[in-house]
Amino acid sequence: MIGRIVEVADDRRHLFMHRGFMVVQDTEGERKELGQVPLDDIAAVIANAHGLSYTNNLLVALAARGAPFVLCAANHNAVGMLLPIEGNFEQAKRIEGQIAASLPTHKRLWATVVRSKLEQQAAALEATGSPPAPLAALAAKVKSGDPENLEAQGARRYWGLLFGDEFRRDQDAGGLNAMLNYGYTVLRATTARAIIAAGLHPSIGLHHSNDNNAMRLVDDVMEPFRPVIDLKVWQLKRNHEEHVTPDAKRALVHTLYDDMQTEAGATPVMVCVQKLATSLAQVYLGERDRLDLPLPGLPLALASAL
Repeated sequence: MIGRIVEVADDRRHLFMHRGFMVVQDTEGERKELGQVPLDDIAAVIANAHGLSYTNNLLVALAARGAPFVLCAANHNAVGMLLPIEGNFEQAKRIEGQIAASLPTHKRLWATVVRSKLEQQAAALEATGSPPAPLAALAAKVKSGDPENLEAQGARRYWGLLFGDEFRRDQDAGGLNAMLNYGYTVLRATTARAIIAAGLHPSIGLHHSNDNNAMRLVDDVMEPFRPVIDLKVWQLKRNHEEHVTPDAKRALVHTLYDDMQTEAGATPVMVCVQKLATSLAQVYLGERDRLDLPLPGLPLALASAL
């Protein structure tokens, strides 16, 4: 399902539910209603402003529909996320399969994810006119579990090729880093929803193992789609947009609705994320043996704009 990602970025807003809609209201002056969104159309809500208030009824209604409610810090990174505790009629069975999966299975799956990420990074570089060969070569060398940490090796080469040798990925920095943070936050919310809908537990990861991270599987599954956000940020920079403006936010959100190439044909990024999460659950249940990943290449809308 493709839903709307709704961001509340203006200060002093009140959110509540009324007759199947999320209503946004100004908290000052005449407390005017500013807009309504059908609850059934919402994929996620991004709370990215100060002075927000919201009713419990709204949060319950969003959770019942599997729509995450994401709380953002000043650097546009997600610091909290409200998720439903029920997401699939086979949830218990799928989580049991997730827990029971062997270490070799997790290593094999992680290698597939890393290879896909490196291939997508290579495609992003090619689209920008940078040499893709260094990333493509690493993708061909990925072994089970990525023991040589080719993912990290790829990142060191990738950022300099994409944004220049002076660029450093820093989550606490502004400019391009802040735009990447925002894009990843939207992607993370979309992935979290897909993981829950697939009946999987977001804390049981393939590779990420930080004990403080309750979203380890989410961070694993979103890896192949990060280059889509990176490429959009590169495109915004080329168009002289280097800060998290309303226009930049809209462009980054819209990226998740662009089509990627898959074995089934052109498919929106958001749906590709859902298909990957569902295929992972099926692997855990022994219903299939490989993940459903998009083919290497940038989204079609981005390709036409470059």
